[in-house]
Amino acid sequence: MEVFPLGISDVVQFFGSIIELIGVLLIVCGVLCASFNALISYKRKSDSLLVYNRLKTSIARTLLLGLEILVAADVIRTVVLQPSLVNLEGLALLILIRTILSWALIVEIEERWPWNKKS
Repeated sequence: MEVFPLGISDVVQFFGSIIELIGVLLIVCGVLCASFNALISYKRKSDSLLVYNRLKTSIARTLLLGLEILVAADVIRTVVLQPSLVNLEGLALLILIRTILSWALIVEIEERWPWNKKS
């Protein structure tokens, strides 16, 4: 009788799915919370531009964290389960796209190019 009735690939697939679910839930909850906070601030007659900028920044930060978690899930699935050259190329392309997206979000949050000094 085996100690682990499931194969290692089943366990890795399970944890990859859990990590992916955490990333998606984080993004959904973060967007909902940021939207709720923006709505409350707007109802309190806060400056609408300030409310918008806070909402935009909160959503961008949530997306950044969610994307990092989703990349971790993709790495786990690709490297452990299917380490073929074609799958690694697909993973590299996916990481490149998410890196560009993350970089664009950071520029959006900080409102400056990374090579410009903070004011």
